[in-house]
Amino acid sequence: NPRFFLFLYNSHVYEYEFLFFFLRNQSSHLRLTSSGVLLERIHFYGKVDYLVEVFANGFQDILRLYKDLFMHYVRYQGKAILASKDTPLLMNKWKYYFVNLWQWNFHVWSQPGRVHIKHLHKDSINFLGYLSSRRRNPLVVRSQMLENGFLIDNAMKKFETAIPIIPMIESLTKAGFCNPLGNPISKPTWADSSDCHIIGRFVRICRNLSHYHSGSSKKKSLYRIKYILRVSCVKSLARKH
Repeated sequence: NPRFFLFLYNSHVYEYEFLFFFLRNQSSHLRLTSSGVLLERIHFYGKVDYLVEVFANGFQDILRLYKDLFMHYVRYQGKAILASKDTPLLMNKWKYYFVNLWQWNFHVWSQPGRVHIKHLHKDSINFLGYLSSRRRNPLVVRSQMLENGFLIDNAMKKFETAIPIIPMIESLTKAGFCNPLGNPISKPTWADSSDCHIIGRFVRICRNLSHYHSGSSKKKSLYRIKYILRVSCVKSLARKH
């Protein structure tokens, strides 16, 4: 039963997910965040007191080493991201620490090679339908003081969330809205539907995409996806008539 195995999976993962809450509560430098960011969780409150008692002593030494954790954690569809502003050395320590934690305390076999450390200013992370990265945007400020003018060059760090256009094109191709090159095509399977029904389905798809990807910092990819759907709608109606 897939639902039963999903239930067991979430109950097991919750055991070590609770440790993140314990770390955050023990460190005075951490901000409180909503538990809503932990997706796919099933709560087993009876295990909370036991975990605090078992791991309290062991985490005190770790917290002395990591004074400013600033951690953010999210899990979705079998993938997990742990974000921090620590140095690469500390991130590697976190990596091997959690691998050992999962293996020895929760019997979850994981290889260090499957845990990837990425720097957002160099690489992008494909997660939850977004390509997340951190870019340095050069900013030139022109100032003038009496007769002397000078320029100040500053680099601002900006967190960007872009839409992965290639996977989106592949999804639209599988759904029959375009060809592999991204050129819109008609939807022959909807030819038996009424005009209002066809238009309504395209409108709902565009609205859902717009709502989900409204947080993207670059709208060009979203506009391209909406263009493909609109032209596909027109071609589907033209094919019918």
